[in-house]
Amino acid sequence: MTTPQATPPAQTTQPTQTTQPTQPTGRVNQKRRTHAAIVAAASELMLTGGEVTMPEVAKAALVSEATAYRYFPDLASLLSEAMADTLPAPGEALAAVADSADPVVRVAAVAEHLARLVLGRQGAVRAMIAATIVRPGSASARPGLRFGLIDEALRPYAESAGGGKKVKETLTQLKRDLSVVMGAEALFSLMDLNGLAPEEAVASIVRTATTLTRAMLVTG
Repeated sequence: MTTPQATPPAQTTQPTQTTQPTQPTGRVNQKRRTHAAIVAAASELMLTGGEVTMPEVAKAALVSEATAYRYFPDLASLLSEAMADTLPAPGEALAAVADSADPVVRVAAVAEHLARLVLGRQGAVRAMIAATIVRPGSASARPGLRFGLIDEALRPYAESAGGGKKVKETLTQLKRDLSVVMGAEALFSLMDLNGLAPEEAVASIVRTATTLTRAMLVTG
């Protein structure tokens, strides 16, 4: 006699479980708010033109200095992020001379723009320079705004002069020279070592930058 086989139980389909995206926890949100508060405090202090230090930033952000250092290992890294949110685009510096293709006129515009921008943030800029002098490896934290400004100032000339080897060599050398005379270091040297008033220092930088440009591109 054949024993009847047991019928296997019916397979049940398990409902597919949808993984919901993890929502930021309160602690993560708090960290973001603290980070934003520290950067905002640094930006506000920077725009006063006065000295910027980590203790002062922490005080303005309503956090302890130790907390500020947990978010930023040093003042240079904090200032780098704060500056990135306040620096204008190169085109803004040339707005008044946008219709001019004269390299001398355009270099004069960006040289003055940059010098005045540095004056308005000189406490933070001095702190950034000091930090990168003692730690050259951190120099990349500096925004290097001058290079974009110089490129934009000379762009019409570069486009109209063609791509010959001589033109490229001349522009490369001019850009290097301008990066020296248009830097914050030059401005502070004129003020600190030569005793010039801020307006005199700005005028000296503009005069030097335009003299270089005229000598290399107009009379060179």
